[in-house]
Amino acid sequence: MADTKYVIGLDYGSDSARAVVVDVADGRTLATAVKYYPRWKKGMYCVPSANQWRQHPLDYIEVLEGSVKEALAACPAGTAENVIGIAFDTTGSTPVFTDENGTPLALKPEFADNPNAMFVLWKDHTAVKEAAEINEKSHANDIDYTAYEGGIYSSEWFWAKALHVLREDEAVREAAYSIVEHCDWMPALLIGAKHISEVPRSRCAAGHKAMWHAKWGGLPSEEFLCSLDPVLAGFRDRLYAETTTAEKPVGKLCPEWAERLGLSTEVVVAGSEFDCHMGAIGAGAKNNTFVRVIGTSTCDIMTVSPEELGDKLVRGICGQVDGSVMPGMIGLEAGQSAFGDIYAWFRRVLEFPLKNILGATELLDEETKAKVIDEACDKIIPALTVEAMKIPAGESSVIATDWMNGRRTPDANQLLQGAISGINLGTTAPMIFRALVEATAFGSRAIVERFKSEGMRINDVIGIGGIALKSPFVMQTLSNVLDMPIKVCNTDQACALGAAMFAATAAGAYATVADAQDAMNSGFAKEYFPEPDQVKIYDEVYQRYLKLGAYCEEVAK
Repeated sequence: MADTKYVIGLDYGSDSARAVVVDVADGRTLATAVKYYPRWKKGMYCVPSANQWRQHPLDYIEVLEGSVKEALAACPAGTAENVIGIAFDTTGSTPVFTDENGTPLALKPEFADNPNAMFVLWKDHTAVKEAAEINEKSHANDIDYTAYEGGIYSSEWFWAKALHVLREDEAVREAAYSIVEHCDWMPALLIGAKHISEVPRSRCAAGHKAMWHAKWGGLPSEEFLCSLDPVLAGFRDRLYAETTTAEKPVGKLCPEWAERLGLSTEVVVAGSEFDCHMGAIGAGAKNNTFVRVIGTSTCDIMTVSPEELGDKLVRGICGQVDGSVMPGMIGLEAGQSAFGDIYAWFRRVLEFPLKNILGATELLDEETKAKVIDEACDKIIPALTVEAMKIPAGESSVIATDWMNGRRTPDANQLLQGAISGINLGTTAPMIFRALVEATAFGSRAIVERFKSEGMRINDVIGIGGIALKSPFVMQTLSNVLDMPIKVCNTDQACALGAAMFAATAAGAYATVADAQDAMNSGFAKEYFPEPDQVKIYDEVYQRYLKLGAYCEEVAK
């Protein structure tokens, strides 16, 4: 035990965070702990009908302490003393306004219950108007600051969200000194940063979401930002000029957090990335591997060499950034604004009679009623899956789009809404569910086709996340629609494992992230292969998906 070294990877998702304690030598996971955000779980500070999704920094702090302690408690005695590094990944873009010390405003008593003082979650779409303004101004500017972000700025990203909140909330506007991404704040918290200038800034977050690029000297110019709205005046100078890739150490655990977590002050804190970028590393992806991180939404990640990419600008994706995934390589990001969220939406629709009719019955006592409802709700998706699999591909007339939460890529448009067509009096719930599964696969195909049309080479496909591991129906459908084999990562904690690899590199256990990846990856659990007869059918159904999508886009104008 004395010679064995460990690292901790922390993965902050939309609903929960998990901590993994990992053996540096071989990537073996000693323990995992998952904690749900308590305020988020209650639906606090969110207004789904207005696409407002906010998270309180206390949620992040509480699950950090709880998950690390629980994971360490499950490890053999002496493990904590041999932890050498820790690293984070988070969702993004998930920014928050701070004071001069880098403290999120929501941690101040006067802002404790103000959603605008909290982290604006990636899927918050309240800034659609602001995103449109950024696109219009940037495309007309001498420098198009969206060029390396696919040419279309999204309401899910940093500047649109910042501008929206500043316009909406005078109190926040007057108190705000700077802005911090969630993935930057977590390392800053652990190293005890006392001023905003001490907060490490992620190359991944800056390049993909904040229009940072070395070509024009970092962030967009003060002149450009003020042309959007004078409320942005001064923020550029109080943000950052330099960024760091995630394998670099940003400091060591400060005494307060070393004590709170039961770790040494010699533990190295690594830089950070977004969850899916680290997930690609955790999955063992190499250059030209298309990685689908499948969860509530999807994020698609590739790395290519600078030599292969050359001067290409890939249209309609979430950016191409040097070092955002693997140091020395160009990280490409795309994705869908909803994937698992679409299945969850349909489940909620079908839950209505259970919760509202059965829930009101007087024929059962409250305890029995609650158990029956919970059991029935938990079985909705498995039962739909069984029946949907019996429906031959292309037999049903039902077709759907995957834009229930807008479209992330290709060509971001958060004004788009989902649609289901081809319904008749014979349509069943399994038919609709199958159409929704196919829609999520078609959305992925649209992304793949965009990469290929822009000259990107895709050698293989990896799927990671709970859906990839647990839903053969979804994954086989995806393989058939893409007409490509799909390997499924052997762990459902690929993002946290990727964070552990960066922690190991930052702590000096490996010279490069690639070395850590080779030693610590978990391998693959399964591989799906396209079925030729299904591929042909889905080629035809996909054309119907495109026609429905084109109609929906025309209606949304």
